[in-house]
Formats: sequence, C-alpha cells, structure tokens
Amino acid sequence: MKNKTNWIQSGFRILLGAFMTLAGVGHLTFQREEFLAQVPRWLPSDPAFMDFVVLSSGVVEIAFGLSMIFLVKHKIKVGIALAIFYILIFPGNISQYTNGIDAFGLDTDQKRLIRLFFQPVLILWALWSTGALKYLTTKNNTQ
Repeated sequence: MKNKTNWIQSGFRILLGAFMTLAGVGHLTFQREEFLAQVPRWLPSDPAFMDFVVLSSGVVEIAFGLSMIFLVKHKIKVGIALAIFYILIFPGNISQYTNGIDAFGLDTDQKRLIRLFFQPVLILWALWSTGALKYLTTKNNTQ
C-alpha cells in the first residue's frame, strides 16, 4: 500500500493532523462542554456516559491527529481510518442540528445545517492528503 503524495498534500495532511490533535485535546479540556452537544441524543443521556463518549472520542482524535503527522509509512491506512471515523461521528452533527443544540458558535439552525456540509470536506481531505483517494480509485480501476 504505497502511494506518493506531493508537498501540498503532505502539508494538508499535517495541518489536518494538527487540527485533530487540537480537537482531541479540546475534548479532554477546554471544549469538553461544547463537545457534549454533539453526543447524539439517541444514546443514553446519563451524564457520566455522555462524558465518557466525549473523553474517549477525544483520545481517539488525538491518536488520529498524531498518526496523520507521524505515521507517514501508514498514511493511506490512517487516511482511510480517519475518513471512516468522520462518517461514524456524523450522527452527532445531525443530532446537534435536529435537536437545535447550540455549541461551537452554531447557534442557529442555518449555521448547524451549513456545518453538516463540511463533513464530506473533512472526509475528502483525509483521503486526498494521505494519498488514499488515489489509492482507492486506482485499486478499484485495476480490478
């Protein structure tokens, strides 16, 4: 699983890794309350459970962030895994929108709706910056 990326992709990969690491640290510290707003309301509403979801997802985000930056030899696998992670956490964004929950400055339905359209951007960013997008499209074309 090898695919060369250019310096622009590498820069965007490192930038996304830094954002993920910062977001993960935010889960554990200064944005903990904000991230509670993104725990889907169909999950158990016990405060301890919701806090566990925020904390554990923060640890996962830190791991993804550092992996994006430092696991260069495995960047395609990391990019695919991060894209899957973005898909898995999307219900939290939908929940925030459908339940009208204010967080991260998203204090109107319009802002929360616009936020939903950024998730595909993050998915593509993870795939493109790691070379996973080219790997997946090339792999599918050769079979």
